[in-house]
Amino acid sequence: MFRYLVMAMRTPQFQLSVIEAHQAFLEHLRQSGNLEMSGPFTDKTGGAYLIRAANFEEAKSLAFTDPVHTTKSSVVTVYEWNAK
Repeated sequence: MFRYLVMAMRTPQFQLSVIEAHQAFLEHLRQSGNLEMSGPFTDKTGGAYLIRAANFEEAKSLAFTDPVHTTKSSVVTVYEWNAK
């Protein structure tokens, strides 16, 4: 398993109503063992989370099902990350 940093930056179309679904999505990742940590940025521009996945394609597949991405409320970008 490798670590991937997922950045979710709010767009002008951000919908406050998506927050609950996003949090449920993160909880599902946590329970499945894929989520290490997550949190919003204090300036309210978005947030980030650290996931584990077998490869980059799996990481993107997971991240791109995030409701903030599917509703176009945020731009979601996935980075392979060698965090120590």
